[in-house]
Amino acid sequence: MGLKDLKKKKWFGVLTNIYVLVLTVFVVWMLFFDTNSLLIHKELKKEIKNLEKTQDFLRNEIEKDKKIIEKLSDTNELEKFAREQYYLKKKNEEIYLIEYEDSLKNVVDE
Repeated sequence: MGLKDLKKKKWFGVLTNIYVLVLTVFVVWMLFFDTNSLLIHKELKKEIKNLEKTQDFLRNEIEKDKKIIEKLSDTNELEKFAREQYYLKKKNEEIYLIEYEDSLKNVVDE
């Protein structure tokens, strides 16, 4: 099968048409090499999904913090929080930390 036989084929004529060649080059360029290529769009969509997940997480954290701030506006709750989290005490007051056996790690001597 020579070049002459190949040129007589219908599909060869379609593929060597200048419009088909230009369109093929254009499509390949737009899909892979252009700054707005399909691959870049795919990466950007992935990044947007990750950012949206982060945004949802941070919104939930903000809601939790707002509830805590609202709760701490009461002086009794503020005092309770300070005592529990920072072990603060009043003058002439002693604090005892009690640890239960199930909260302690069992250390095995080797």
